[in-house]
Amino acid sequence: MLDIIEAKTPDQFDEVRRLCWEYRDFLMTLDEKSVRVAKTYYPEDVYNRLMGEIEVEHAVPDGGVRLALKDGDAIGCGMFRTIEPGVAEIKRVFVSDAARGTGAGFAIMTSLIDQCRKQGFDFIRMDTGKPLEAAIRLYLSMGFKFRDAYFEIPEIAKDTLVFFEMHLRR
Repeated sequence: MLDIIEAKTPDQFDEVRRLCWEYRDFLMTLDEKSVRVAKTYYPEDVYNRLMGEIEVEHAVPDGGVRLALKDGDAIGCGMFRTIEPGVAEIKRVFVSDAARGTGAGFAIMTSLIDQCRKQGFDFIRMDTGKPLEAAIRLYLSMGFKFRDAYFEIPEIAKDTLVFFEMHLRR
């Protein structure tokens, strides 16, 4: 059975951190340029700091963290935070290798989108790498649209990242 829960306890946040490190490790298996981009954005010391701040950086009401559980085991995660008034940014949506194809990614994204609506956001923005074709297909199928970069990106990442936006209020 698949459950998507809001991470609240120290143990749940430890599972989120474990999955986020698994996500970073996964990024390091992609093509050479994507690995350079991942190392630019997520050098180990910076990523360590990010992991230590998840509970604060993504705290309600300015954010949220979701954990996917399959038969009680943590298999995926995702989070969002406020980047400007009315605009949420979804970050680090990841499903472990063993759980790919189970619908966990869709369920995590649905939970994040629903929570952004409940918390009154007008837009969601996010980015991913071009090699992550399944993720791109998922985001487009859920109603996200391509858009230009919404933050300044280094030259190395200009043809590697894909940016999305979803309007929550129409």
